[in-house]
Amino acid sequence: MLSFLGRIDRAIGAVLAPVIAAGMAALIAVITLQIVSRVAFTAVGWTEEVARFLLIGLTFLGAALAWQRHRHIAVGVLVDRLPDRAQRIATALALVIAVAFLISLAWVGQTYMTMQSFQKSAALRLPMSYVYAIVPVSAGLMAWLAATDLMRLLLTGARPAAGEPVE
Repeated sequence: MLSFLGRIDRAIGAVLAPVIAAGMAALIAVITLQIVSRVAFTAVGWTEEVARFLLIGLTFLGAALAWQRHRHIAVGVLVDRLPDRAQRIATALALVIAVAFLISLAWVGQTYMTMQSFQKSAALRLPMSYVYAIVPVSAGLMAWLAATDLMRLLLTGARPAAGEPVE
């Protein structure tokens, strides 16, 4: 079971990394176009909106990739000083809280996305639900990844470590 979860975990990272890289390249291109157009001629109107939407998407997807790679900041001073069993209990409790928070964030994000489905963006006239969709998608991904970490902890006792490859 853990090998199956590990394959899904790695697949999520394998999809997120190139998507984020492409998003960063697009963000650089759009901002460069915005700067050049403002200096050389009349500003291209849609570049500011596209840059904002790309930044929002990259932030949320980057958070999911950081979770997958165990790169979020953690202050483990107290937990690291606990006995081994207490460390596992504290880590499991933190993961349960994280899963609960991320599921509620996905729920609220989906609700908000649905509420704003009638609204269109100013320049591109895109439905804003496309922009808001990143919240439930990334929260769902992070909830899955946190639940996978919790399962790994409960079944093997292994605590996730920063930058540790997923088994």
